[in-house]
Amino acid sequence: MVDQLTLELALPPPTYARDDFVVAPGNREALAWIERWPDWPAPALALSGPSGSGKTHLARIWAARANARLLDGGDLEGKGVPDLVALADASPAIVIEQADKAPERALFHLYNLMRERGRHLLIVAETPPAHWSIALPDLASRLRAAAAAAVAPPDDELLGSIILKQLADRQLHAGAGVVHYLVSHMERSGEEARRVVAALDRRALVERREIDRRLAIDVLAELSAAARRE
Repeated sequence: MVDQLTLELALPPPTYARDDFVVAPGNREALAWIERWPDWPAPALALSGPSGSGKTHLARIWAARANARLLDGGDLEGKGVPDLVALADASPAIVIEQADKAPERALFHLYNLMRERGRHLLIVAETPPAHWSIALPDLASRLRAAAAAAVAPPDDELLGSIILKQLADRQLHAGAGVVHYLVSHMERSGEEARRVVAALDRRALVERREIDRRLAIDVLAELSAAARRE
């Protein structure tokens, strides 16, 4: 019961503030493009990177800066031109995540509508548009003209820095070897680092334990078991 309660309390909603983004060589160029807005050379920026690399965090940073509407590629399914006109009219800027899953004609029309209005799109996917199988030549040419920024998966240094920042933000102290153990054994993503530190915090509080290697082992085991049950 205690373990279950600990895990239920350990997973608050993610935060995507700019101050929470840890800059590293693998994401510095992408961040520079986000912060360069609205001085982009085209109406769209294509942001790509593997799952857990931080591209969602970057997209949320831009959404806050640009007052952008957040969409998934599947949200464009079944939308005709009148729907897209209304969407473009109502949106100062738009983020489209999993943009490679969007219907091509809808994405093409939305791109054109946003360009006509002097507005911007952030197109997010795991791979850049140059690697998509695009049947519509006009869409392919539009996306080729967009600037592209890639985010690399977190290396050991970045992942460790994210964990240390999460610990510091919570005013927590981790014993010797804890961060190294976590980096070596956890899923390699910034989001998972946040989840792990939240779980360490809650379990240490509930069980009145120090954050040491043993607690880190227990928390990773519990999070792994919880993931298997989902």
